[in-house]
Amino acid sequence: MGALPKRRISKGRRDRRRLKSKLVPVLTVKCQKCGKEKLPHRVCKNCGTK
Repeated sequence: MGALPKRRISKGRRDRRRLKSKLVPVLTVKCQKCGKEKLPHRVCKNCGTK
């Protein structure tokens, strides 16, 4: 036999646990010099400017 839960898990507890595995979109901004997409507060991979 498999493991059985001792108590029922409420919807709130279940959802809080599942919230950690949520996928979030990667936020990007355009480089002011070359116009390519880059991560904010990072150096541009294309031209090397902030």
